[in-house]
Parts: sequence; C-alpha cells; structure tokens
Amino acid sequence: MDPLLAFAGLGVGVVVGLTGMGGGALMTPILVLFFGVPPLAAVSSDLAASAVMKPFGGFVHARRKTVNWALVRWLCLGSVPSAFLGVLLMRAIGDGERVQDVVRLALGGALLLAVVGLLVKAYRRDDAGDDGAAKPIVVRPVPTVLLGALGGLVVGMTSVGSGSLIIVILLALYPALRPRDLVGTDLVQAIPLVFSAALGHALFGDLKLDLAAAVLIGSVPGVLIGARLSSRAPAGVVRAALIVVLIASALKLFAVPTAIVLLVVAAVTAVAVVEGVRRRGGAAAQDRDTGDETNAKGAESASGVVPR
Repeated sequence: MDPLLAFAGLGVGVVVGLTGMGGGALMTPILVLFFGVPPLAAVSSDLAASAVMKPFGGFVHARRKTVNWALVRWLCLGSVPSAFLGVLLMRAIGDGERVQDVVRLALGGALLLAVVGLLVKAYRRDDAGDDGAAKPIVVRPVPTVLLGALGGLVVGMTSVGSGSLIIVILLALYPALRPRDLVGTDLVQAIPLVFSAALGHALFGDLKLDLAAAVLIGSVPGVLIGARLSSRAPAGVVRAALIVVLIASALKLFAVPTAIVLLVVAAVTAVAVVEGVRRRGGAAAQDRDTGDETNAKGAESASGVVPR
C-alpha cells in the first residue's frame, strides 16, 4: 500500500468536506495522472471508496431531515440499474488499450461537465439563501427517473457525476429545493448508485482493493477535517481552486500539451482572482453605504429631527 495514495486521499477528503463535492472528479484523475493507475482500475477503486464514505454523510443529512425521500426513490429507480449498465457498456467496448482510451476520454468530458456544475452551484448559492422552511416539492417522476438514469450511466463509466452532475439537473428540475436539501437528497441517492457501479466493477475483476483501501485510509479523516474547517475557510476560494484542478485534469486526460494546460490554468486563475476582488470590493462598498445610512439616521435622531 502506497502511503502517497493515502495522502492524496486525505487531500481529496478535505476538499470534499469543504465543498461537498469533488470526490470522484478529483481522486480518479489523480490516480490516473500522478500514480499511473489504468483508468478502469482508478474508476472502480474510487467507486468502492465512495461506497464506503457516502453513507456517513448521508446519515448526517438524514438525522437533520434535509433529505427529500420521494426524490431519492425516483432517482434511484433510474440510477441504480443505469450505473450497472454503464459498467456493462465499458466491458462491451472491448479490453485492453481501447477500453482504457474510451474511459479516459469519457472521464475528461465528465470533468468538464463537473466544472459547469460547480459554476451553476456557485451562482445558485450567491443568489439564494439556505434559510427558511422547506417548500413543498411536487415530484415529477418521469424526468426524475431519466435524470437518475443519465447520472447513473455516467457514474458507472467514469465514477464522476454522483455529486457534481446530478445535482445540477436537480437544480433545474426543482428550483424550490433549499441548497441543504439539495445536497442531502443528492448525497443519499448516491449511496445505492455508487454501490451498484462498484459492484459491477468488482464482478468483472476491475476492482483493486489495495487502491481502494489506501484511498479510504486518507479520505475518511480528510472528510472529517474538511467538515470542521468548512465554517472558517472561504468557500469561494476553495471552489475556484477546485475548478482550476478539474479543468487541468480534463485537459491532460484529453492529451493536451502541458504548455497549453499551464496557459489555461493561468488564465482561469487570473479570472478567479479578478472576480474575487470585484465581489469583495462590491461587498465592502455595500457595507459602507449601510454604515453611512445608519450613522445619518443616528445623527438626525440625536438632533431632534424626525427621520423621514
């Protein structure tokens, strides 16, 4: 068992604890790009590790009653068999280098979709709060089952999507869901989804128990650490760093030259920094305006003038 694998799992676990997503989207490309693990083995090992990790988070959300169980049932109806089908499709493509290339390209595409998911979640998080009572949700069975089937297929093929892709389409289908309910529902439905995909890979002999164990040894305490830090670390900074890593990983999986990858990463980082500075400046200006208005009303009251 490589201790560096456990250390990588620790880092990914911290990111997952901070952001609520990024497990498969980060761990699988790390295994492929930095540890030379074949893509199929990396996908299966990451799925096995996720199948053990996700119930912990799902239990917490269930206790806090931030899970829409009706949505979970309809999502699982589509995602569980579809995840197993995704594994079968990968085996039907063929063995050897061909199937590895297909997995690599599919993973790269899934990572880019995960970036879109992060951006949509960031926009939703900025424009909608997480306070207030939960609104009643009218479940739409057919689109919900189709969403689960699509997500399950992608997860079975790439191990990416249980947290980053399905949650994006859930936002579009059910905009009234509070962010906390959105995360809790997605996390709980991902438990049988990931287990189904991991079981499929295990039956076909793709699972590497030593890889999965090393990832778990690091990622479980990493998730706990990340959860503790989540109330202190700036979520925007973590989210921007995650987007940069996902874009770089996707480009490398598409065999893009390193020089171009570095240029893209530099450009994305610059945009993130400028956007962060702009938002911070806007927030500071709003605070100053609020403070000036409060001071003016206080001065009027002190002078005996009734404020209008």
